[in-house]
Amino acid sequence: MVSELQAQSQRFLSQLAARGVAENTLKAYASDIADLIGFLGDTKQVIDLESIRSWLYRVLEAGASKATLARKTSSIKGFTAWLFEHKDLESDPGIRLRSPKLDRPLPKVATENALAEVFERLKASATEDSPVGIMTLCVMELLYATGMRVSELAGIDLQDIDHTRTLIRVTGKGDKQRMLPYGANAKSALDAWLKHGRPKFEVESSPNSLLLSSRGGRVGVRQLYDAVAKQLAQTNTGSAGPHTLRHSAATHLLDHGADLRAVQEILGHASLATTQIYTHVSIERLRASFEQAHPRA
Repeated sequence: MVSELQAQSQRFLSQLAARGVAENTLKAYASDIADLIGFLGDTKQVIDLESIRSWLYRVLEAGASKATLARKTSSIKGFTAWLFEHKDLESDPGIRLRSPKLDRPLPKVATENALAEVFERLKASATEDSPVGIMTLCVMELLYATGMRVSELAGIDLQDIDHTRTLIRVTGKGDKQRMLPYGANAKSALDAWLKHGRPKFEVESSPNSLLLSSRGGRVGVRQLYDAVAKQLAQTNTGSAGPHTLRHSAATHLLDHGADLRAVQEILGHASLATTQIYTHVSIERLRASFEQAHPRA
């Protein structure tokens, strides 16, 4: 039974990979399914509703968070649905599994004034003799202007930029591509990087990537994360990273009247419900302003 399930899980994961499912998601599926199969082997049970519930109860007893429990439930629901679809199970036990309701804290957002101060400080340090300063400004401007993920920024190649129409092609989750517009400030920072910064880092073996490290290689996500976190740490935002710029871009767009579906397209969210969290941020900010400013609040 265990060996058969292991073979089935490999076929399931291979099909997910072929569909372009993100690597981290695949790793989570693989880990969760292997954990369940191990439990079934240890307890001599078959895969059914009761055995899955017993496994989840053990996970809960081990101190797993709601988020972990929800992820594991989702992984197994996907696996059992696939087994049923391929007639490896007579019925799908995952249909009756319920994921714990997650507490969704509002995203951390930097204020427009705080970001304005960051950009002014970066502009002063982005001189022609400081390629690192030029790149940091370019990174911050592009992340905030487009709302892209830091991994998407790290993956941009020179040919992905349409300078005439001020558009950048990024590759997001599931290898899905989208075109993102960027404004005048980001264009100025990008042009400065390409003219005065990137050539100083480029070597013969450099890839065609937009961003280069000081050694001429493609910049990694970790390096970008640290650079952004360092800048945001100098504001009242507190501990924050590149995703705060993504949250801030979405929230500020909605604050200034952008359509929710347009923001969904920019962020690359598959579901509008994911984007709607930013409307709650805007409402909370509006309520805070009202309570602070209205004389009868």
